[in-house]
Amino acid sequence: MAKQITYRRVYEETSPQDGKRVLVDRVWPRGMRKADAHLDEWLRDVAPSSELRKWYGHEPARFTEFRRRYRAELRDAGHQRAAERLRDLASHDRLTLLTATQDVDHSQAAVLAEWLSAKR
Repeated sequence: MAKQITYRRVYEETSPQDGKRVLVDRVWPRGMRKADAHLDEWLRDVAPSSELRKWYGHEPARFTEFRRRYRAELRDAGHQRAAERLRDLASHDRLTLLTATQDVDHSQAAVLAEWLSAKR
């Protein structure tokens, strides 16, 4: 696994410390041109299902339950291929998970970073 797995907003300036940059949102970030994202990959299929994302609504009070449900989704067949690809990308020295979400500490990127770290 990556020596360092971080997450942050896709709108932030890129850094040489980012390593592999992977967008983990299901939809493309509003107002961002693809050329400006500087992505190595966009893994939309690793993002939470539309149903889970809508239920969560980025309400911090629901985050614990969101994390539980999302981790269960990562084990489902619909997410397995993208989750495996993300684990492959995490084999590099550094991996930065990107999201358009304003509250990154209560996002799928945070859950994925924790999940990947636990897989070491």
